[in-house]
Amino acid sequence: MPIVGLEPSCLLTLRDETLAMGLGDKARTVAAQALLFEEFIAREMREGRFKLGLKPAGKPILLHGHCHQKAFGAVSPILEVLKLIPDAKPELIESSCCGMAGSFGYEAAHYEVSMRMAEAALLPAVRSQPDAIVLADGTSCRHQIADGAQRQAVHVARLLDALIA
Repeated sequence: MPIVGLEPSCLLTLRDETLAMGLGDKARTVAAQALLFEEFIAREMREGRFKLGLKPAGKPILLHGHCHQKAFGAVSPILEVLKLIPDAKPELIESSCCGMAGSFGYEAAHYEVSMRMAEAALLPAVRSQPDAIVLADGTSCRHQIADGAQRQAVHVARLLDALIA
């Protein structure tokens, strides 16, 4: 049975770090079934078990991939799922970490470093397209975008829900 998660850091930790801890066969079984929301939808679409009728978004779509998604090659399933949206041409923001790095960016002592990271690519890209829908699966990524660019980023699941025809 698939274990489907929304937060990349949590799900990918379940999938990877439990194995690194040497927790045995049960951990391997769980890790093999752990999928991000978009990975699950993409897999089910490819197998012909999932269809979703969506309305056009009517706006450009910018995607910021969470660090864990980038590290595990889990950004391409998001783009695959976004192509279900009629007329969508999702654009991946070429960025490194948003600067939050989990709780790191929430700490006052790390604020300047966190913001420098965000200003390297992510926040300028978000500001450059003020009418775009901004997607970010990571909770801390969405907080960084809200605080640094005064824009509301949403999880891909929220966008798909809003576009169900």
